[in-house]
Amino acid sequence: MTDADHTIEIEVNTQYLQEQSDPVSGRYAFAYTIGITNLGEETITLVNRHWRITDDNNRVEEVKGPGVVGQQPEIEPGQSFQYSSGAIIGTETGTMEGSYEMVAANGDKFQAPIPAFLLAPPHTIH
Repeated sequence: MTDADHTIEIEVNTQYLQEQSDPVSGRYAFAYTIGITNLGEETITLVNRHWRITDDNNRVEEVKGPGVVGQQPEIEPGQSFQYSSGAIIGTETGTMEGSYEMVAANGDKFQAPIPAFLLAPPHTIH
């Protein structure tokens, strides 16, 4: 992601949590780990998150709030921040996408988009 002087790299890894899922009652649990790397020249702070979680029934849940996992991390140039969280959806597969609101050390605010990624148990991925 590039926004003038701000370059952010976002990597996502997901995992199906079989032991926390209950397909009979339409509960599918996933963990995701996100790595955010500051490739720019200024320290940035992640101040807000916005997620759009969509299941295969096109049911959409939006999640907005300050920071991630109770933190508003500062990420210095060349440094990364990683965190893990989770999502529960009502179908076997779904997607997540969203954005982080960032503030640079110089006061610039910008959005770092998080491209859509798949939530799916391993047996459904071909």
